[in-house]
Amino acid sequence: MGRPRTNDAAVRERLVACATEMFATRPQESVTVRALAAVAGTSTAAVYTLFRGKDGLIREVRDRAVAGLFQDLTAVPASEAAVEDLYALAAAYRRWGCEHRHLYTVLFGGAQSFDPSGGVGDHDPVGPLLAAIDRAVAQGALAGDTTLIAVSIWVALHGLVTLELAGALHGAAAETAFRSTLDAVLRGWAPSAASPGPRRADAAR
Repeated sequence: MGRPRTNDAAVRERLVACATEMFATRPQESVTVRALAAVAGTSTAAVYTLFRGKDGLIREVRDRAVAGLFQDLTAVPASEAAVEDLYALAAAYRRWGCEHRHLYTVLFGGAQSFDPSGGVGDHDPVGPLLAAIDRAVAQGALAGDTTLIAVSIWVALHGLVTLELAGALHGAAAETAFRSTLDAVLRGWAPSAASPGPRRADAAR
């Protein structure tokens, strides 16, 4: 009998799925290659053959999370009202986080570090946010450094999504917290003579 294949597409997908859930629910140091292989029903050799080890598997999980979030954010259409677009982008970010809780936790929960003020690549999910902020500043609706505004929006959204995923916010309370928090952040960056502008009626979800 020949040796079973350990490097086919099915095994790769199983390892990524298992790793996503394990990194989202356990401390990273407790997730060993042996444990990953056992849960995925394969051998430790498969992890090294397909990903060159645990770090490579983490990168694959994170890359998929980044790609999914980027796709959802770039799907938000740009309008002439940049601040309304910021509400729509925030809603898309929140929706993606709630619909992909394991991926969100891997992306922002400590399995990989995240620097919102670091360099921005062509497929970085922060790109659409920075573009909308630049337009809002150019339109006079916001005033300040684009990166600082982006960090403040992300900090608020990350806190909200994290609380929602943990079950501390849900239903009407989550909707109210989302709207009021984003209102407050954008008001804080508005010039004294301007207000952040109206929200889209459908921006909350």
